[in-house]
Amino acid sequence: MPNVQHILDERVAAAMRAAFPDAPDSPAIVMPAQDTRFGDYQANGAMALAKRLKQKPRDVAERIIAHLDISELCEKPEIAGPGFINLRLRPDWVSRQLGEINKVSENTEDRLGVPRAEKPERIVVDYSAPNLAKEMHVGHLRSTIIGDALVRMLQFVAHDSDDVILQNHVGDWGTQFGMLVAYRDSLRQELIAEAPDSDTVNVPQWLLLRDIEEIYKRAKHEYDTNPAFAEKSRQYVVKLQEEPPLEDDEAHRLWMALRNAWKALRDKSLDHCGQIYRRLGVTLTKDDVVGESAYNNLLQEVVSILQSRNMLVPSEGAQCVFLKGPDGKPLFVNKEGEPLPLIVKKSDEGYLYATTDLAAIGFRTGTFEQMRDDSHWLAIKDLMSPHARRILYVVDARQALHFAMVFAVARAAGFATAEVALEHVAFGTMMGADGKPFKTREGGTVKLMDLLDEAEKRAYDLVSAKSPDLKESERKDIARIVGIGAVKYADLAQNRTSDYVFSWEKMLALDGNTAPYMQYAYARIRSIFRKGGHEAETLRHDPAPIRLEKPEPQELALGKMILRFPEILDRALEDYRPNILAAYLYDLAGAFTAFYDACPVIQSPEPLRSERLKLCDLAARVIQRGLGLLGIETAERM
Repeated sequence: MPNVQHILDERVAAAMRAAFPDAPDSPAIVMPAQDTRFGDYQANGAMALAKRLKQKPRDVAERIIAHLDISELCEKPEIAGPGFINLRLRPDWVSRQLGEINKVSENTEDRLGVPRAEKPERIVVDYSAPNLAKEMHVGHLRSTIIGDALVRMLQFVAHDSDDVILQNHVGDWGTQFGMLVAYRDSLRQELIAEAPDSDTVNVPQWLLLRDIEEIYKRAKHEYDTNPAFAEKSRQYVVKLQEEPPLEDDEAHRLWMALRNAWKALRDKSLDHCGQIYRRLGVTLTKDDVVGESAYNNLLQEVVSILQSRNMLVPSEGAQCVFLKGPDGKPLFVNKEGEPLPLIVKKSDEGYLYATTDLAAIGFRTGTFEQMRDDSHWLAIKDLMSPHARRILYVVDARQALHFAMVFAVARAAGFATAEVALEHVAFGTMMGADGKPFKTREGGTVKLMDLLDEAEKRAYDLVSAKSPDLKESERKDIARIVGIGAVKYADLAQNRTSDYVFSWEKMLALDGNTAPYMQYAYARIRSIFRKGGHEAETLRHDPAPIRLEKPEPQELALGKMILRFPEILDRALEDYRPNILAAYLYDLAGAFTAFYDACPVIQSPEPLRSERLKLCDLAARVIQRGLGLLGIETAERM
């Protein structure tokens, strides 16, 4: 089914052109009505056009209506206020559209009226991106679940789901790994001193693999208190980043030892991330990890290309880019108004996040292929460039300046052409009740694994209190679905750019805009079929209109709400805001509740019973699909 809002917008725009052929094009500005008593949609473009034409808005609106061809889907338009055009969908048209989307043939996807994009577009979504060597904490939650929701929605509407490329750009190549490897090396030296006659000395496996968080704490303490250790750590980072030539046998052997220690620590960290991702039910896997280290052999290429374009300026021993605007003034300045550089190579020859981000852009867009021949640029041997035309970075809003500078330098250097969209999908912070970033009672960082454990425990207590007759195994499964869903939905229901206050009580409530409320609405619908002994699947083979010619108001309202699903997805993806989909699902659940309270279903005589069962089934399918696009599971009973 096409997007109703888009259809109406196109029809009204065409009527505006027909009514005023000599006037410049003006937008129709069709949007859902604020008050459904006056219509389902409202076209607001007449007033802006009237201002340009210096005519009365109501006169302009009347001329637009005279040329408006929407009689097959809308009742007669009405003018309200200074020139709003109210549009109300016809019940018979709604009935036909519901019948069309109801039918699901075997081996076909239940798309609920949402079409796939007509043309392919390769999109890279960069999200989650934890710094390794530490356990994931609440600071990684928003990027992970917002990114996952966007990926699911993009894949659902993409021309082909393979057009959406997942990238987990983990921090696996920075100072933290220099610290860890240096700490491990220090332990080895101590053991050698204790056992000088031993042929081989290995660091105990528990130090290397079992508790990476403990290793990190010890290494960080040493780094902060011991200048010699800190310098050694920094040098290890540089050594890791620069592979010596094979002919230098001793240097290469030492480099391999460093790299093997780094790889063991990296793999352990990724295993922990995998556990979190599976608990959260997000789509990321190890196959999607393309960390900073993957671009290591491209970093000098980035510097060389910037140098060849005369973009690099030495500053205090570092290599920097100072961008200027068309007026010759600095494009980025600090608080004092001084030019702000993007540093791409430090004075100690090490590289920074900016360098890696530039390399990633050049690789993802495929522009390095035109800049250098294969022997130079193809450093990521196991990957092919996705040749992306859109790259989304789902990253904390506090990184806005970094990405603005990286994007500007990437374009100036030719790593991303004008045809490539580079977009920072920023988000705010999860706050505690005190209005500060969410912490433990002791003031420490909340680990994600602990948060998810607590969510499932609280949900289990809730389910056990509400449904003590269910088997324990069933209560545990429902608790997992409800607990994890509550954490995710509480975040996704927020405007992503805003900070929000974390509250167990609110997120697990069975009423209000929460996951449990939505999951309960779905389970409630499925219980209708169980109690009546009906099979929902048998209702999905009939494309006949779901009759609403003389419906109850609540019945027609539910039907119209179901038909809005495609336009809601379009709106949610226009600005990458999952909260738009969440708000719609809440409204849909409310519309179903109003319908169910006013309209008997099982008790109705045929054929009305079957018509209303179809409507119930469609509502459940949209709720389940919508929650699924947010990465939230449903349960058949609660």
